[in-house]
Amino acid sequence: MELDRRKFLRVCGATAGTLMLPRGLVYAGTQPELPPGAGMLCDLTRCIGCGYCQRACCEWNQLNPSEASATAKELDCGLSAELWTFPELREIEEDGKQFRVFVKRQCMHCLEPACVSACPVGALSRLENGAVTYDESKCIGCRYCMVACPYSVPKFEWDERLPRIRKCTFCADRQAQGMEPACSAACPTGTLTFGKRDELIAEAKARIQADPANYVSHIYGQDELGGSSWLYLSPVPFEKLGFPEFKTEPVTGLSEAVATYGTAGVAASVAAMLGGFYWLNHRKSEPELQEPASKGEGAEQ
Repeated sequence: MELDRRKFLRVCGATAGTLMLPRGLVYAGTQPELPPGAGMLCDLTRCIGCGYCQRACCEWNQLNPSEASATAKELDCGLSAELWTFPELREIEEDGKQFRVFVKRQCMHCLEPACVSACPVGALSRLENGAVTYDESKCIGCRYCMVACPYSVPKFEWDERLPRIRKCTFCADRQAQGMEPACSAACPTGTLTFGKRDELIAEAKARIQADPANYVSHIYGQDELGGSSWLYLSPVPFEKLGFPEFKTEPVTGLSEAVATYGTAGVAASVAAMLGGFYWLNHRKSEPELQEPASKGEGAEQ
């Protein structure tokens, strides 16, 4: 079937034009300004590395870490599509003392999440309760969220035919039912405290003031990149535990640039591909239309 040139150009123009629009224009109003919502205080001075948080997370979300793909493990020796949290042991020497600190890793659930602003189709969103969630029905597999996340949290199901992005959801489904996240509910040592974020910040400051010798005077997640729902207290400097050092400004501007310019590249590729299809179709159909005239129909008459 021969393609109509005008229809083809309309399709190309509409596709490229829509994709190349800045994300803020395409999704204006879909991500309203939300309050900080819930939070989680993780006191690393209390963690014993029992792994109950990891087990509870896997049971609630029906995860199987043993089936995580080798590719995902090679990309990050911690979180994977089938492992959303785990206590990582760090042995640190600080001021002549030896520390064994277990650091619980998971999505930070940023107040201004870069993954949300980078996603060109609105598959990621931040809820009022502070949870950053993922809608697989909208995802196109571009993995911009993986590039944009400053904590390298979102993971991809590399071995699946219909892969998804996978990460901690802050147990948004449990919160919707009035329950706290599975990890904090299972914690036996009081390492994890779930509650309102502003109240947890006040609690963290009170602990530092009451025992300054046991804590560094910093609440990680209070201000980094605009803040996050997860907050940490530590007996040693956070950079020695592998926490990235960030300023207070959010990185959503950079991630929006990734979505805008990256999507423009996709648009150009789509337009080039459709152009190739049109050229091949036109090239094949043109000789067929000219062939009867070249043989001289008048001779047969």
